Amino acid sequence: MSIRRVIKIDRDKCDGCGLCVSACHEGAIQLVDGKAELVSDSYCDGLGDCIGECPRGAISFEEREALPYDQRAVDERKAKMGTLPCGCPGSMARSIGEPRPEPKREIDRDRGSMLRNWPVQLRLVPSNAPYLRDAKVLLASDCSAVALRTFQEDLLEDRVCLIACPKLDDTTSYRDKLVEIIRGGVKDIRVAIMEVPCCSGLARMAKEAAELARRDLEMEIVVVGVEGEILSRKTVEYRFGG
Repeated sequence: MSIRRVIKIDRDKCDGCGLCVSACHEGAIQLVDGKAELVSDSYCDGLGDCIGECPRGAISFEEREALPYDQRAVDERKAKMGTLPCGCPGSMARSIGEPRPEPKREIDRDRGSMLRNWPVQLRLVPSNAPYLRDAKVLLASDCSAVALRTFQEDLLEDRVCLIACPKLDDTTSYRDKLVEIIRGGVKDIRVAIMEVPCCSGLARMAKEAAELARRDLEMEIVVVGVEGEILSRKTVEYRFGG
């Protein structure tokens, strides 16, 4: 081993958003118990692509005794993980098994779509659209609507739908638009994200918007699994006394 530059992750600052995992082309970082960790010194090339992606400033460089960077080990790891060139484990190619049996439910198939607004892409929706005032909102990642078979029945009913992708879209502009939407008087927001690390950026963006808007608000975070089931639901309340 020799002295060289590698990344250092402050677990106390890390919020587990997973953006650094997506940014690391070598697959050197993974989430462990909800926190980012460097898997091995030999996977870290010391370039620090992950540093600029961390919204909490939890990643920095350090000079220390470390194993040399091993490109062959990196290639073998990526091949084993089945990741795409972006290095994001959320983009791992996989086959989805047989659909799990669902509880029998009565669905009125003649009712038609539960969609109440158009357009649905957050980029295209005017922040002052009349249907947003006093509305309950569903902010959903693109993939959640495809993965969850009962998306409309379980998540969309009686809500204004806004669709966005935290990995492919500009979340800064989305956050600013969502601040305007919240200030316009929405009742509450339900955020639907996938279980993959990069998708958590949508929930983080929504939380930041709620804090910046400084308006009393209830927000529900719904996590959808890649095999089409709802994994968890958690409600967060924002109270500012105004």
